[in-house]
Amino acid sequence: MELEKSNRTVVNRTYYAAFYAALALLQTKNKTSEKHIGIIRLFDMEFVKTGELPLELSKSLHRLFERRMEDDYQTITPVTKEEALEALQTASQFVKTIEEYLIAHGYFT
Repeated sequence: MELEKSNRTVVNRTYYAAFYAALALLQTKNKTSEKHIGIIRLFDMEFVKTGELPLELSKSLHRLFERRMEDDYQTITPVTKEEALEALQTASQFVKTIEEYLIAHGYFT
């Protein structure tokens, strides 16, 4: 039971890592939203549809959001270690790509 809670927490927190990376990126264009789905839509419009970032990043953010929503509000089935690791890898790559973008565009040295 405790391991399942831990895996569920990993899925939840990996989404938030990606969400806050997207939010930080949107701040470079003075864009924000009060809702999570609004941040995701702005990310898609401002960075993916413009070709600045790859479509795969959008898919990753959507997957993490959907998984978090499902695990937090819809499902009662246990989250497996494999599912938690997949979410961690997805979020890690997402955050790394955003970090690289910010560095390349002079927001960090």
